Amino acid sequence: MSSDPCSFSSFTRCVTKHLNLTLLVDFDRHVIKAKVELTVEALEDRFSALTLDTKDLKVISVSANGQSARFSLGPKHSFKGTPLDITLPFELSRGQHVIVEVTYETSPSASALQWLTPEQTAGKKQPYLFSQCQAHHCRSMVPCQDSPSIKHSYYAQVSVPKDLVAVMSAVRDGQEADPQDNNRIIYRFRQPVPMPSYLIAIVVGALESREIGPRSRVWSEKEFVDKAAFEFSETETMLKTAEGLAGPYVWGQYDILVLPPSFPYGGMENPCLTFATPTLLAGDKSLSNVIAHEISHSWTGNLVSNKTWEHFWLNEGHTVYLERMIGRSLEGEAFRQFKAIGGWKDLQDSVNTFGANNPLTNLIPRLQDVNPDEAFSSVPYEKGFALLYHLEELMGGPEVFMGFVKSYIQMFAYSSVTSEDWKSYLFTYFKDKVDVLNKVDWNAWMFTPGMPPVKPQYDTTLADACIALSQRWIKAKDQDLSSFQDHDVKVLSSHQLIEFLSLLLHEDPLPLTHVKKMQEVYDLNAFMNSEIRFRWLRLCVRCRWEEAVPMALKMATEQGRMKFTRPLFREVFYFEKYQEKAVQVFLAHRAAMHPVTAALVAKDLKVDASQTSSL
Repeated sequence: MSSDPCSFSSFTRCVTKHLNLTLLVDFDRHVIKAKVELTVEALEDRFSALTLDTKDLKVISVSANGQSARFSLGPKHSFKGTPLDITLPFELSRGQHVIVEVTYETSPSASALQWLTPEQTAGKKQPYLFSQCQAHHCRSMVPCQDSPSIKHSYYAQVSVPKDLVAVMSAVRDGQEADPQDNNRIIYRFRQPVPMPSYLIAIVVGALESREIGPRSRVWSEKEFVDKAAFEFSETETMLKTAEGLAGPYVWGQYDILVLPPSFPYGGMENPCLTFATPTLLAGDKSLSNVIAHEISHSWTGNLVSNKTWEHFWLNEGHTVYLERMIGRSLEGEAFRQFKAIGGWKDLQDSVNTFGANNPLTNLIPRLQDVNPDEAFSSVPYEKGFALLYHLEELMGGPEVFMGFVKSYIQMFAYSSVTSEDWKSYLFTYFKDKVDVLNKVDWNAWMFTPGMPPVKPQYDTTLADACIALSQRWIKAKDQDLSSFQDHDVKVLSSHQLIEFLSLLLHEDPLPLTHVKKMQEVYDLNAFMNSEIRFRWLRLCVRCRWEEAVPMALKMATEQGRMKFTRPLFREVFYFEKYQEKAVQVFLAHRAAMHPVTAALVAKDLKVDASQTSSL
């Protein structure tokens, strides 16, 4: 088994088969008091020692099959955490199981967890906790073999204050009063499908739910729940469409949880319970691609997983491919082509941000001594998609290639794979077309930085209107500005308006007179769709419109989705006059931000950890 550069755990010698979690959520101290029982299978004879990943955990005791076991914590690594070395009081032979029980407590600064005060929630009355384990943060919540190469089932019971509700990435399995404390409730969960540790997830808050389909509920604070139920009403249609493409949905329930605004991602594909940003609730169904994306992960990512984070494109490239196939089924091929064009621009943005020679823009980056959070970008998503689309064209079109993707999912279901496994299966499946596959420049696609070696010729039908309008603005002289009318954008869908703004962001900044005119005619400040607002505010700041600076900083701090927050802060930071302002606003908000978001924005703004607010 190839090693995982991001984990200390000893998975050549043993594998975890099941986790049993007992958690007590303590909102006063911002810690989880916990016990985990790991069912571990020995892969070699005379097995008597193992290493687990931990990060900032206080380990209280360790036992094996009920007997006390010696343990020690190694030196702390900057982002991998601390290896927990356990010596068993006996030996196992190959194939035997042992139950290793660790009693521990999380740290208030655990990187997987964000503790929100009541003021940071919609309801303002109760505190809130959520986890985000991908890629390597589960170890700050549970001592485990924190590598996607290991898959296990899990059961959990969670004790929370009785006014709150707990949900997890698992099937709900009842609740009861906590026998130790009648002010608390215990919620039970079970996840019978084996999955990697990064998909363990928990949320505790004043949650309500509404049924939105035969196997789906939406969860959120009560302030958002009806709006969310309306916005996510297409969920079952999308699930059925995905099943038609990829095979049966194996996880039973498919619920969606809308988080508070500081959630750092658009969505997170936690099994049975997709996490979604509230920035999706601004209407226009721009959320449909996020939900199509997270649903697709039920097959590519959750059922077939990357073996290490170096092969993250196997999760994300295939998921984007599947998401766009769902879009094709529901909206037509022209829509899929249009989405692919937008994706290629996102890839260009990432390559520009990292630099065209940066090895992190490889489809398969080397992550030895690289923090996966810092490597995160559109590259695995969009370079991955571009490769799959290129292969689709070579192999005979969408139906033919979707046949391969479905077969790949069946072949590797419930396991973890490398790019080599994927590629050799591709050659096996298309054995009659090996000569064509051999002509692909695999080295350029997989191991070379920058843009891909081939740019697919996407159909521009839906993009043409966006291109034409953006060109009119780019070419306009001051005397031409009176020719623009409200009608220009009224005829565009929200997807097209996003594309129009993206095109302008790929050109030299417009004159300030032009952006002011654009606001006067189109009133873009009034648009609440976050994808539109994000691009519009970046455009305004880039064109040095000072009035937009406070709006950009407001958007960067009133929600915490990194896709929006990081570029907005960077844009203001690069406006020299407001560089200090960007840093001040960040420092004033840092304590309320998600720990991963705060760390990455600090890096973007060149702020060191000790700097504090001078406001």
